[in-house]
Parts: sequence; C-alpha cells; structure tokens
Amino acid sequence: MKIKQLIQKQPFSGKIVIICGASKGIGFATAKYIAQFGGNLCLVARNQETLQQAQQECQKLCSNSNQFVDMFACDTTDETRFRQLSDEFIAKRGVPDYMINVVGYAHPDYLQNLKIEDFRNNMNVNYYGQLVPMMSILPYYLKQKHGHYANVASLSSIVGIIGYATYTPTKFAIYGLIESMRHELKPYNIKFSIIFPPDTQTPGFDEENKIKPYECVEISKSGSLMSADAVALKFVKGILKEKYTIYPGDSSWVQFIQRHWPKLGHFIIDTQLKLIQKKMKKKKIRK
Repeated sequence: MKIKQLIQKQPFSGKIVIICGASKGIGFATAKYIAQFGGNLCLVARNQETLQQAQQECQKLCSNSNQFVDMFACDTTDETRFRQLSDEFIAKRGVPDYMINVVGYAHPDYLQNLKIEDFRNNMNVNYYGQLVPMMSILPYYLKQKHGHYANVASLSSIVGIIGYATYTPTKFAIYGLIESMRHELKPYNIKFSIIFPPDTQTPGFDEENKIKPYECVEISKSGSLMSADAVALKFVKGILKEKYTIYPGDSSWVQFIQRHWPKLGHFIIDTQLKLIQKKMKKKKIRK
C-alpha cells in the first residue's frame, strides 16, 4: 500500500505508540510516518533539544486534531528513571498499543584497539537500552493480554564482519531476546516485530564512518545504502501487517544465504576481505 493510501486509511488511528530513540535517524523517520498515519505518539530520547524538534515536526504531520505527540527525555538504560516517566505517561494517556525500540550505536575498530569497556558500553546501550523499556511496559501488557513490541536489530544480527566486534554481539543479543520473549509471551497475545536494516544513512552512520577500519568501509561499499525514510516505511508497514521478521534491502538476500548456505556467505565476505587487504598492501594503506 502506498503512502497516500495509508494516510487516507489512517491505520494507526486511536493507537498509542512509544518510540525510544525517536529524535534522529530511523526512529525519527518512523515517528513521522506514524504521525501521518493517524497514531498518537510518545517520543523518547536523551537530548531534550533534538527531541523537542522531533516533537514539533511530528505534530505538524498529524492528520487530525485528536492526535497527540508527547515526549520525555530519558536515557533508556536508566531503569528507575524510565519506569517513572513511562508510568506517568501511561497514567495520563493509557497503555501504548505499540512500543518501538530504535536505540543503538556502533563503535567500529580493530580488535587490538578495543578495550573491554568498549564492549560493555555498546552492550549497555544497544541491548539494555532496548530491554529496559520493554520490561517497564511488560506488566501492563501482561495484565491486558495484548500489546506489540517492535525492535531494531541490524544486518549485523545475521552476519559479522571486521570492525564490528563490539556492535555485532549486541544485535545478536537483541534477536535472541525477542526469540525468547516471543515464545514465552505468546499465550498473552503479545506481538513482536524485528527489523534487520542494512547500512542506513543516519547521523549515527555518519559518525561511525569517521572511525571505521578501512576494510569495513570497503565491504560496506559493496552493499546498498538505504535512507532512514525507506527503512522506516518498511518497518511501519511490517508492524501493521504484524510481520515478525522484516528484511529491508540487502538484508533479505544476506539472510537467505546465511540461513541456507552459510559456508557460501562466509566465502563471499572472506574473499572480499582478502582482496581488500591485498589492495591495502599494494597501495601501502596502513591499518
């Protein structure tokens, strides 16, 4: 269904959606589509200023006067603070029909340059930053016996490459979490969606490109770069269809290869790495 048709249909009309990581990138793009499609929003991010800007933009896109766009600034790894603010929101507006988690960042580097603290920091934000909001809302979903979680994983949840040793495990962890929760909470009619975006043009992607190992940059160039809007639209449509796994762009064929022919998948990326490092040696590019 096209965007114009979804705007006319208003599929999120009367629904409440909390989006964590909503001030930039995929989270912000997702919020804008939900606003256009009739949804009520609660935007969550750490930075008050960018969050207010996102709130104003989403408010402009609302299709009817009955919609609301609320917000609260919070680090989603702070369980006490998040529970307090989300409880206050729910007391005012009601239990969200959807909780969407887009929180995450990457810290790419060669293994020998990484410290254990780098691994801890990435896991804290990417895993616990999504887990805390989910667990905070869980008692409400259990009580009412319905709800829908939607989480952002990554192409890195499917295959790991050089430079992403701190990032990839966090995204595998998100996928594992959703797998376990889906199974346990099925009797409560709680739905799940998880998206696996490939490289996506976001402020976070621009930042990680500044420090990526050369090989990581070159391997990334071999795939397509999606816009945040394109990923978000795929995400929103998948949520509306109650799709469990959502594979935009290159992640679709990568997932297919890794599932059916994992040796072929490894052969492809190993060959890429070998050729790139040969090029680096020839051009005397240092690691």
